[in-house]
Amino acid sequence: MNLWVNMLIEWQTEGVPHSIDRVLWIDPMTSQVVTIRIDEERALPVWRSVAELQAALAAKKARVLEFDPQTHLFRPEAALSEEERQRRDARWAFIAPLVEGNGREIFDPDQRGPLIAASSARTGRAKRLIYRDLRRYWQGGQTKNALLPHFEHCGGKGKERTNGGPKRGRPSAVARARGQSAGVNVDATMREAFRRGIQLFYENRTRRPLTDAYQLTLEKFFHKGYELREGVLTPILPPAEELPTFDQFRYWYEKERDPMQALAAREGQRRFETHHRAVLGDSTQMAFGPGSVYQIDATPGDIYLVSSLDPSRIIGKPVIYVVIDVFSRLIAGIGVHLEGPSWLGAMLALENATRDKMAFCAEYGIAITAAEWPSQHLPEAILADRGELEGYNADNLVNALGIRVSNTAPYRADWKGIVERNFRLSNDRLIHWLPGAVYRARERGEADYRLDACLTLHQFRQLMIHCVLHHNNEHRMDWYRQDEFMIGDQVDPYPLDLWKWGVQNRVGHLRVMAADIVRLNLLPTKEASITRQGILFQGLHYTCERALREQWFVRARERGSWRLPVAYDPRRLDVIYLRLEQGRQIEPCSLHGSDQTFQGQDWHDLLDYLALRQQAAASARTRQQQADAKLHAHIEQIVRPAQEQAAKARQTQSKRARLRDIQGNRKAERERERQSGAWQLAPDASSLPRDEPTHESIPRAQDTPGYVPPARPTDKLRQLRQERLNHA
Repeated sequence: MNLWVNMLIEWQTEGVPHSIDRVLWIDPMTSQVVTIRIDEERALPVWRSVAELQAALAAKKARVLEFDPQTHLFRPEAALSEEERQRRDARWAFIAPLVEGNGREIFDPDQRGPLIAASSARTGRAKRLIYRDLRRYWQGGQTKNALLPHFEHCGGKGKERTNGGPKRGRPSAVARARGQSAGVNVDATMREAFRRGIQLFYENRTRRPLTDAYQLTLEKFFHKGYELREGVLTPILPPAEELPTFDQFRYWYEKERDPMQALAAREGQRRFETHHRAVLGDSTQMAFGPGSVYQIDATPGDIYLVSSLDPSRIIGKPVIYVVIDVFSRLIAGIGVHLEGPSWLGAMLALENATRDKMAFCAEYGIAITAAEWPSQHLPEAILADRGELEGYNADNLVNALGIRVSNTAPYRADWKGIVERNFRLSNDRLIHWLPGAVYRARERGEADYRLDACLTLHQFRQLMIHCVLHHNNEHRMDWYRQDEFMIGDQVDPYPLDLWKWGVQNRVGHLRVMAADIVRLNLLPTKEASITRQGILFQGLHYTCERALREQWFVRARERGSWRLPVAYDPRRLDVIYLRLEQGRQIEPCSLHGSDQTFQGQDWHDLLDYLALRQQAAASARTRQQQADAKLHAHIEQIVRPAQEQAAKARQTQSKRARLRDIQGNRKAERERERQSGAWQLAPDASSLPRDEPTHESIPRAQDTPGYVPPARPTDKLRQLRQERLNHA
């Protein structure tokens, strides 16, 4: 192995390093080298043979070091202070004649002594200091900067001072005025009191300022006792000169402070993770190509809109959903709706991510080419909040569409930094400059920005489409971390360019599926019951051709009900879809019977109606209970006298006598009821005046002497009916 000047050789004994030598000079004539130990305070140059060093290196008794521990001396001139340069140059002036002009003589022990003695006599500098400077020069790599002063070793950095002696630190204004030391030095006992005071009064959720924590610490741990003042025990503090100052309290707090622990204690772990944690990662690392991961999130739009039917009516803020590709930052889909953040909003945004964007933009009068917005695919994975994509609805994405769903932890929006950043860009670039926008809290006396609203939902969607097209095609991301392959292909950091490059070079992540299949599996899914009245779902009854053909309702009446999964659109309750054969087949079901009253309504209206009906039933409970109490009181009022009357009657008759002639008693009571309850449609003859003729005075045919009326067949029937009634 070749040797060179300033090479570092580490000597080892049984594999354990014990010294490091630096090569100072190589004699090409005698094959000898001069080395010096760099880790010894009083080291001097040593002569060795080249063969010795090479043999040690070959036998693994020594090895060459690649890292020089003196690299901190190789600083640029501009990084040195004026004092450092002056001290370095002064030392160099003393040893320069020794190391520049003498060659090997300075390394020869017999000649080095006289040379240093002559230099000391000539310059007046002590030989001890010349030896020190030469040693530092040789050990530091034989450069002028090796003579730089070691200011970093000065003082007691990292070391605690002893408590004896006068007050340390800068004198206070009082001490300077009095000309004497004032104050105390902080000892171990005080530092422990500081720590406890910090824990009690500062590093907690009270968010007190440090000055208040200092005062409370003095009152808690530095008082001399208590005094009863106005009925309150008040701590008595020593004079201020005998107490640690606030600067001392703050110094020791900053010295021992753990920033992570302090922020988490004062702000809470959740807020610390969101606003104060170290940001060392890059979201792009989770995606290998377009479609690897989509991020989805919703936010209320900071703008008030008006009704498309009546522009004078303000309808509030829209909810904006954005689906963005992590790899390219291309916005793959959007949703602008009045639905609150829910599965419905996420469903519509995901469906938009799979749509043909040319047809979508054409619905809003915007003509684009397929290359301007090329995303119409399903991703491999979706990163979302826990709300919308958590639960049974998300299972369809996993099982039927093959999409892996990941949810962030609660209150960790920073884990979806890409889509969160896009919301800020949308607000700054578009929304905050529109009429009706909310860009800051309204102050008293200012005009109400809600009255400036003029955009309809359709018009706002048009603006959002233009904003998305601008982002995808024109938003330059100079901060995007490109890999070596992108740099080699000279890819411009635009979302569309990154998407196209990824489609060509990172294929296999994007998938296409029929629109109906995507929509079916995006619809929320629940279970319906097959009953004898129909397919019961959410309180409504449905029917379908298959159920009638296979006689489901008859079987349900005979064997009992069973359950089947159904998909439904929350915007329309007219139709639900049975998911048969594990979702491979669907059967549409429509409302039937009296439930057709809800035709054309959505599920939110129905649920509101059912909730109101349930509330009304709960509210009517008091009325029902009071009505029952009233009924029971009337029953008691009637039954009790009857029981008393019957009890008196039973005292005069035996049980046998009471049961003897029930049929006769019934007949007598029936005759009495007939007489008292018979209808009188004409006045009674006895109530008419005597001088007025009545119909009785009109002679009838049957009253004529010798007339016998003919027999009628109904007379026999009437007689038989009467006999049956008498024996009933």
